[in-house]
Amino acid sequence: MSTPPYDADLLVVGAGPAGVAAAVMAASLNLRTVVVEAGQVGGKLHDIGALENLPGNWSTGPELAEALAADLDRIEHAGWCSVTNGRATGVTGYDDRAELALEDGRVLTAQTVVVASGVAVLTPLDAAWISAPAGFSVPPLWRAKSGDLAEPTYVLGGDRPLGTWLRSHPTSSTTLHVLYPPGDDYKITEISGNPRIRLVPVSHLAVSPLAHGTGWSLEVQDRKGTRKSYAATAVLGNIGNKPAALLGLTVGKDGYCPPTQQHPRVRIAGDLRSAQYQRIATAQGSGAEAVLAGYYSTVLQRT
Repeated sequence: MSTPPYDADLLVVGAGPAGVAAAVMAASLNLRTVVVEAGQVGGKLHDIGALENLPGNWSTGPELAEALAADLDRIEHAGWCSVTNGRATGVTGYDDRAELALEDGRVLTAQTVVVASGVAVLTPLDAAWISAPAGFSVPPLWRAKSGDLAEPTYVLGGDRPLGTWLRSHPTSSTTLHVLYPPGDDYKITEISGNPRIRLVPVSHLAVSPLAHGTGWSLEVQDRKGTRKSYAATAVLGNIGNKPAALLGLTVGKDGYCPPTQQHPRVRIAGDLRSAQYQRIATAQGSGAEAVLAGYYSTVLQRT
């Protein structure tokens, strides 16, 4: 299918669930593919301690990440795929090709680019509903071990890793006091009613060091304007994600990249599509679908 000057039939940005699904689908269609990955195959899967909503009898993220790496090895040995280490910075679609710019100055070309660059973790200083001193940071919830938590433990944000953490640590008796803004209300419904969670809806949170001793003062303003203070020695972050959008993509008001608003030669897959589609199973399906859409679009143009 490829003719010069293409470096590949398909370029895939990211070797997470969506990117690997795209590469596997491309191999089944006899498309030569280059996967560009800045880190490790599987991405954030390596930090997911429990998988319950994904078919295939996977119990942890690292198990699935290992399987995805094996999939890439298989199609790479068959000659249909190559994986290059690098960080993509921009993508451009033209009438006859798509170009992918890398941080090291390389520019790769292909018939189609599937962007599955995923999301990056938000910090407290990224969140409009949190005021905190410069340099304030907290460890992420998804890295916390149940035996290391103190009572009480405060969690900033109601993002979905809450449910994953609870499933990963079924015997933990620690109560997580979750301070979360209105934007997290729809996520909280997934774990509401869990006896190990105390939900604290807030409109604003101000963080400052405790005057005496180690820890933080959490000044909370609830949804009715009432203020309350908590003294916290154990604080974890669970604020959510921000899209890792490349230059050249069409970005919506929420920062995510709607698939239908991109150039026809640029396809979006995985978590980058929308905050509400951040599930492994939907990411894999979107990766495969993006390849099929690009493939049949090219076939139809030639008939």
